[in-house]
Amino acid sequence: MKEMNLSISDACESLDSRALPVSIDIPEIRGEMAKLRPATLDDLSRMDDLHAFDSAALITGKDSQSERTMVHAWVERSVQWSKNSCFANDSSNECNECRFSGDVQSRPTIAWAIVPDVLDDEENKSASIIGMIFLIDIDGWARSARIQVVLGRDYRVRGYSRDAMPRVMTYGFASLPVGLGMHRIWVGVPATNTRSLSVYQSLGFMRTGTARDALWDSYNQKYQDFVVMDTLADEYDAIRSLD
Repeated sequence: MKEMNLSISDACESLDSRALPVSIDIPEIRGEMAKLRPATLDDLSRMDDLHAFDSAALITGKDSQSERTMVHAWVERSVQWSKNSCFANDSSNECNECRFSGDVQSRPTIAWAIVPDVLDDEENKSASIIGMIFLIDIDGWARSARIQVVLGRDYRVRGYSRDAMPRVMTYGFASLPVGLGMHRIWVGVPATNTRSLSVYQSLGFMRTGTARDALWDSYNQKYQDFVVMDTLADEYDAIRSLD
């Protein structure tokens, strides 16, 4: 019985060592073209104004309404994690969903709003946000997270994704408490989105798998493949990715 108790204790200690923080202080991150600040619920209406969900099927493989619903959920989850409000019903002040990440739909998320420097964007004199960048599906047990960028329709293909992503990845890989201490960061993209595939490859992502006919291409009325790419902490070169 004593050996059993020791075993259970060791197992709990192991689980605790892979638990994510019960709350998080989302940092502001400075890029060359824009700064990233924690996204707020008030930013969501701006995303509609930006037509950020137009052509989502071509970029992420989701229809526009599904993309909008997911972005709203990610921002809400990010705000909750930063406020520690998802632990309100847990008497131990620890949330099993955030600690053990068993339910993909309940995993914590970090959302940043992308605010361009006025000098770099003469069309945005008021320095309003032009999109958002996320770390989603944050799994403390596997030390894995997915990165995704959603930009306003008029701000795509202008270098903002390429500027923001390596900085968020650097934060994701940095050890706790400076960063998230992730081991793996991954992306998923429709096979037809060759531009994004090229950008991710330039950031050090490797193509690791393909889910055949996993997405519906509403524009061409046919199925398309879903490509998974990832990079690991000991592979990622922050300096090279910024080049």
